[in-house]
Amino acid sequence: MDKEQVISKLKEKNLDDIIELIEDAQEGYLTELELVESLGLVYDDELNKQVLDLLKQLGVTIIYVTDDE
Repeated sequence: MDKEQVISKLKEKNLDDIIELIEDAQEGYLTELELVESLGLVYDDELNKQVLDLLKQLGVTIIYVTDDE
């Protein structure tokens, strides 16, 4: 799935906050993202993987934290 397809899918699901993260990454404002791996960013596992892959391609370092942190 390319960037436009990911963004289109996010728009369908009204996930504007995630679209903002992608835009911030494109503009260089987002370089690191702390994330609880068991939660992810979106409920759809496949879409979550696509979003995280896209963010990594845009230069974002994903830092996984535990549920306890």
